Amino acid sequence: MQTQPLRFSAVILAGGRSARMGRDKAFLARAGQPLLAHQLTKLRAAGAAEVFISGRPDADYAAFDCPVLQDRFVDAGPLAGVERGLAAMTTPLLLVLAVDLPCVEVEFLLELLARCESERGVVPVWQGRLEPLLAVYPRRAHPWAVAQLERGQPAVHRFAEQCQREGAVIFWPVPVDAGSNFRNCNAPEDWAALTDPARGNGARRQ
Repeated sequence: MQTQPLRFSAVILAGGRSARMGRDKAFLARAGQPLLAHQLTKLRAAGAAEVFISGRPDADYAAFDCPVLQDRFVDAGPLAGVERGLAAMTTPLLLVLAVDLPCVEVEFLLELLARCESERGVVPVWQGRLEPLLAVYPRRAHPWAVAQLERGQPAVHRFAEQCQREGAVIFWPVPVDAGSNFRNCNAPEDWAALTDPARGNGARRQ
């Protein structure tokens, strides 16, 4: 594992429609702060040299004091946000973090980064499933994201798989007990379970 800190950029994916939630997930408040603010704090604590928000064109992010990226490929899902981050970054590596993963811990981000190299990122695998929206990609992966989007193939897991085939990332099987980092909030019932533990343990990413 990497022993010296690597310079890295980060992008928070917050540009989704939040159709199932019914309101913008980035602005859901937890402990008095929107989810987006919590993710920013975690990424900065992990040492990000720069943090971007991949945001919605109709949202106001002025309070967060960081650059906002708009998708070049409209309605192309999270990969469009990853593409903008890879295009904008000024460091060798990009840490991608979805805004709707509110339970991710700084310690997990540091462990993820420790497995990276200057030109090679890491995609976690939890219980046999790729987690490409909490992952690190190298800058050289940008052309592959563009090519995939131009073909109308926006599946992020396919992008991660190509990166792995090209030697640009490794797949990291994470321990089962690290699963809370991938707990997501797609729908009101997920949010209710998160904010009221008596109601359950939340949902996995769909």
